[in-house]
Amino acid sequence: MDFKQTLKMPKTEFPMRGNLPNKEPKLQEQWDEEKLYEKVQERTKDRPLFVLHDGPPYANGDIHMGHALNKVLKDFIVKYKSMSGFHAPYVPGWDTHGLPIESALAKKKVNRKKMSVAEFRQKCAEYALKQVDNQRTQFKQLGVRGDWENPYITLDKAYEAEQIKVFGEMAKKGYIYKGLKPVYWSPSSESALAEAEIEYQDKRSASIFVAFEVKDGKGLLNGDEKFIIWTTTPWTIPANLAISLHPELEYAVVKVGADKFIVANDMLEQVKATIEWDEAEVVQSFKGAEAENIVAQHPIYDRESLIVLGEHVTTESGTGLVHTAPGHGEDDFIVGKKYGLEVLCPVDERGYFTNEAPGFEGLFYDEANKLVTEKLEENNALLKMEFITHSYPHDWRTKKPTIFRATNQWFASIKDFREEILAEIKRVNWVPAWGETRLYNMVRDREDWCISRQRTWGVPIPVFYGEDKTPIITDETIAHVANLFKEHGSNIWFEWETKDLLPEGFTSEYSPNGTFSKETDIMDVWFDSGSSHQGVLEGREELQRPADVYLEGSDQYRGWFNSSISTAVAVTGKAPYEAVISHGFALDGKGRKMSKSVGNVVVPSKIMKQYGADILRLWVASVDYQADVRISDDIIKQTSEGYRKIRNTFRFLLGNLDDFRLENKVADTDLEEIDQYMLLKLQKVIAKVLQAYDNYDFSTVYQTIHNFCSIELSSFYLDFAKDVVYIEAEDNPRRRSIQTVYYEIVTSLVKLLTPILTHTMEEVWAYIPDVTEERVQLSDMPEAREIANAAQLEEKWDAFMDVRDDILKGLEEARAEKVIGKSLEASVKIQPKNEQVAQLLKNIDHLHQLLIVSHVELADNLDSDKQYEFVTLDISKHQGETCERCWVISSTVGEDKEYPTLCSRCAAVVREHYADVVEG
Repeated sequence: MDFKQTLKMPKTEFPMRGNLPNKEPKLQEQWDEEKLYEKVQERTKDRPLFVLHDGPPYANGDIHMGHALNKVLKDFIVKYKSMSGFHAPYVPGWDTHGLPIESALAKKKVNRKKMSVAEFRQKCAEYALKQVDNQRTQFKQLGVRGDWENPYITLDKAYEAEQIKVFGEMAKKGYIYKGLKPVYWSPSSESALAEAEIEYQDKRSASIFVAFEVKDGKGLLNGDEKFIIWTTTPWTIPANLAISLHPELEYAVVKVGADKFIVANDMLEQVKATIEWDEAEVVQSFKGAEAENIVAQHPIYDRESLIVLGEHVTTESGTGLVHTAPGHGEDDFIVGKKYGLEVLCPVDERGYFTNEAPGFEGLFYDEANKLVTEKLEENNALLKMEFITHSYPHDWRTKKPTIFRATNQWFASIKDFREEILAEIKRVNWVPAWGETRLYNMVRDREDWCISRQRTWGVPIPVFYGEDKTPIITDETIAHVANLFKEHGSNIWFEWETKDLLPEGFTSEYSPNGTFSKETDIMDVWFDSGSSHQGVLEGREELQRPADVYLEGSDQYRGWFNSSISTAVAVTGKAPYEAVISHGFALDGKGRKMSKSVGNVVVPSKIMKQYGADILRLWVASVDYQADVRISDDIIKQTSEGYRKIRNTFRFLLGNLDDFRLENKVADTDLEEIDQYMLLKLQKVIAKVLQAYDNYDFSTVYQTIHNFCSIELSSFYLDFAKDVVYIEAEDNPRRRSIQTVYYEIVTSLVKLLTPILTHTMEEVWAYIPDVTEERVQLSDMPEAREIANAAQLEEKWDAFMDVRDDILKGLEEARAEKVIGKSLEASVKIQPKNEQVAQLLKNIDHLHQLLIVSHVELADNLDSDKQYEFVTLDISKHQGETCERCWVISSTVGEDKEYPTLCSRCAAVVREHYADVVEG
């Protein structure tokens, strides 16, 4: 007889293989056609609002792994919130102005010199919008849900108009000014940079010690001495106008052969060793303050260098005397201003010397280093030169060195409202917590933010000038320009005449003849994106300011987090966010930065084509995203294994629910005890996962569910339950009890995993019987519920699981000793080691099933060396026959005359329920 037909084997069309690269795009198309984003918003519209504000990625090139990490993390949060009692719209954005787009067009052979500024800007806009379309497609392929057809884009007319209002409000409060100051200047970008656009890289530089002869000792010095300065930028020597000494430091005049040199006393030994002096006799000492206004001779030009005093001078390195060029250093500029020195800056915007540096004009500053040192040597002023590698500021876009260069720029005076920003930083919730200290220290040390750029592609600085070049920024001009930009876009600033940009009939005391000009600089792109709280959070009715969360990479402490809080506090007095989450960088499998030249770049599109977006999403959930994260083929393969375990668990559950409907559900109190226990375990998983989501701790979400699938389910509950769900009749109470718990497990886990495995969980949802929502994303998270007698249940069955561990060890040893093969071959005698264990095992039904053995017997006195923590065991091979239907070895096989190959249990089931099937 064939008893196969009498078994309730798993039956489901849910496939074992994910085949994600083929399925996911089709599912995404369906979501678009169904307008799933809109359906979610409609479903949740009356709930409390939760806003995650998207920091705009730059619209240039394909997305990289950092983009994928960022967008997927945001999607976890938004999907979770919309399934847990909130209305969580997600408006994606793009940053579309700035140098990289200008550079990209140059590489495409767009000749900007042959077109007007407005025409070139139009080309930039067209390029940027193509990049937006490209990146939008790739973000959607990740399964990220959002208002993709209505994103915010910084080149939008309405957005630019709001940015102008932010600038105007800051100007009205006195925070915006124009001034001549040394700023970070990028010759490669031909523009000023803000601190946020600087990154430090190693650079090899000439380290030189230079002697300046005393010209007028002012009664303190004889005139035959020489001051020694140290610098790693020889090219700035032509701009030297002074030497700074610290007023409180002690300085020594030292005799070296026929020469006398001046260095700080504390630096003497170090200088002596570096310059390799054999002898250095101190012949005079004086305090820095005594040397004020002494005059030295410039070592190259026929001009003087004044001795000045400055608190910035230290003895950490060098000589304790600081070469001072007011046009090329912030401290130099400040001390120069105090002494009325000229702000000499003989280097142009491309980094080439002008005729203000005779002998070096036309040379690129870095190339001039060699010529300057040769000139110093020729004049006997170069005491020592060596090469050092040190950390040096670079332009973070072009990766090329920057210089300090004094120019007229527009600044936002952060120091004027710094205390308010610092107070808000303390109020905001930072994840990780060190983010607070990081941004706090940056803002605490910040004076001014240089917001002007000498480029073309950006939002114009909305300033007019009178006939005497006095800047004009009024409520009237700001409102008028904002309205013009809202209607026509910012290109009109470059298309229209100045008079046409001004309000009709506008007059000013600064232009009695009615003649005006306009600013040609554009705003720093960080001012663009930093104004999004105004242009997006305030500008879109479905959002609100402040946002609940900003989430970006850790580089944004100096970028978007910084510019956003600066502009928001300036305009509203409040931070634009309640919480800030930062993530690390994506590195290769060895922890190295990804680089095309090294060949270690892992591309999201490749992973999606090979494995699917859900594998990439699961990787994001599995890592500690707050630190730098590693990704490689091996790591993704490992992630695939985790995915396979989860998918197979769902497939098994679905297969065993084929004949189950909600009408078959068993009440909690009627469930078998072990099923109640598993239901209790599920509630603990739900509670832990929801708390982890609330804490933005996604790796705990993944680990908790993965462990539940692997340990509690696959290795225990699903395994032993096969002997019930496969073997018993369809409506058997024990079978329905297990199925009831299976159903709650599958529906709960699917919802819990939807923010992470978005595509796969939608696929599972379609196979779950009796669910009411068309999409799992239109359902709510499960809530951990109370289970009756939870404490007693947990105590009893946790104790059983401990005892089971002992028995499993015994079975494993018996298998190794060839006593048994499969565990179903085992007959197990158990002697409990204490009364508690004895009572526990006596009160558990179907013990052999729970242990997946064929026979269990409790014994009082076992003569066995199999001693474990809770039990002594005697394991032998069962001497009965194997039942043809349930595969259990039983002494009852053969007792039934009608079904002699079955055990008594199976014979009874077949006779009562499947006799006609067997006979048929």
